Amino acid sequence: MKVNRKTAVVTGAGRGIGAAIGRRLVEAGARVVIADRDGDAAESVAESIRASHPAAAVALAGDVTDEAYLRRLLATANEQFGPVDLYFANAGIAGSPGLGDSDTQWTTAFEIHVHAHVRAARLLVDEWVERGEGYFISTASAAGLLTQIGTADYSVTKHAAVAFAEWLSVTYGDRGIGVSCLCPMGVETAMLHAGTESDNEWAAAAARAVTGAGSVLQPEQVADEVLAAIDEERFLILPHREVETMFQQKGTDYDRWLRGMRRYQASLVAADGRGGPN
Repeated sequence: MKVNRKTAVVTGAGRGIGAAIGRRLVEAGARVVIADRDGDAAESVAESIRASHPAAAVALAGDVTDEAYLRRLLATANEQFGPVDLYFANAGIAGSPGLGDSDTQWTTAFEIHVHAHVRAARLLVDEWVERGEGYFISTASAAGLLTQIGTADYSVTKHAAVAFAEWLSVTYGDRGIGVSCLCPMGVETAMLHAGTESDNEWAAAAARAVTGAGSVLQPEQVADEVLAAIDEERFLILPHREVETMFQQKGTDYDRWLRGMRRYQASLVAADGRGGPN
C-alpha cells in the first residue's frame, strides 16, 4: 500500500514511536489522527505536524481500551479526512516487574496490548473487506518473538499481539487487508528510560536486557522501517536485524535458546551487583 493521500490513525502517538510514525506518514502524503491518552501530548504532536503540513493532522485524547473511544476515533478520522485506510495499534505500557503484584496489572497489559487491537479490528475489518483494501499495523516488540527478561506480563501480552496480527494476516490477507507487526528491541523512548532508572531489580534487569542486546534506535529510524514495510506489504518489521537471527536460533533449538537466555539473565544480575531479582 502507498500511504499518499491515505487516512491513518496512530494510537500511542503523543510521543516516541507513535509520534515519529505520525510525522513520517504526513511527510509521505497521508492525513493522520494522533491518538493518545495524554491529550496535551497528542495535541502537541498534531500542532507540530500542522506547522509544516496544515490540515494534515488532528488529535483526539482517550483510552484505546474503550470501544466508545475507538468509535469516536474512527468517526473523527472519517469526518476530517475520509475512511480510515491504515490503523496503527501502537499504544503500549512497560508492564509490571516480575510476576506482578496483582491480577489488575495483568488485566491492564492484556487490555492495552491485545484487547484494544481486537476491538479496533472488529470496527475496521468488515468495511475493509467490502472496500477490498485496508492495513492494520500492530506494534508488538522483539519480546513478542523472543521473551522479556524481568517482565512477565509485557512478554506474554506482546506474544499475544504477534499472534493476533498473524491471525489477521492469515484470515484476511487474501481479501485485500494488509497486516504488519513491528517488533523492535531498544528504542530511545520514555518507556525505556523508566526501566533503566528504576530501583526495582526486575525492571532494571528488563531494561538492561534490551539495551545490552543491541543498539538503541531513534523513533524516527523505526518509523522509516515501518513505512518501508507497508510499501512492501511485509509482515514482520524488524528494525534490529539481529532479532531475526535470534528468532531463528530459538526455533531451531528451543532448549539451547532457553539455556542461553538464562545465562544472559545471570550475566545481567551479576553486572547489577545487587544480588538480582528474587
